[in-house]
Amino acid sequence: MIAETICAAVSAAGLGIAAITAYRKRFLAAVRIAAYALVPAGLVMTGLVKWVANTAFSPTAWAGFAVLAVAWLLFMTTRAVERRTGGTRKERRAAARAARQGGAVEPAASAPSLGAGEKPVTRPKPKQPAAQSGDDFSDIEAILKKHGI
Repeated sequence: MIAETICAAVSAAGLGIAAITAYRKRFLAAVRIAAYALVPAGLVMTGLVKWVANTAFSPTAWAGFAVLAVAWLLFMTTRAVERRTGGTRKERRAAARAARQGGAVEPAASAPSLGAGEKPVTRPKPKQPAAQSGDDFSDIEAILKKHGI
């Protein structure tokens, strides 16, 4: 009840100021002041002021906001933990199964590959040690001749 009275008084004062501004031939400013002055009256008429007042002074409403805050906190905590542990529940179960079996698990691809892919890299065979020490120097000599030394 008091909130509606305060809003009505603010609107009446604002409209009075708008009338004085219009009397001084500042019509654009007067219309702007009148628009601001009508906002509290509109809020009272729509019932928004009563709803806010009931919500602000209602312990049930504050308990509801607390429950929503706890739900949000739990949701964000689970998201953070999921990101740290890596992957979805399905991927974690597959990794646990593979750990029991002793094999490694590769996570499933997020999208199918579009190309044939690369060929597996084969390691070059290690060179056999030279039977003669002269072979090592012949390589060095060839390099030096190539560079003109």
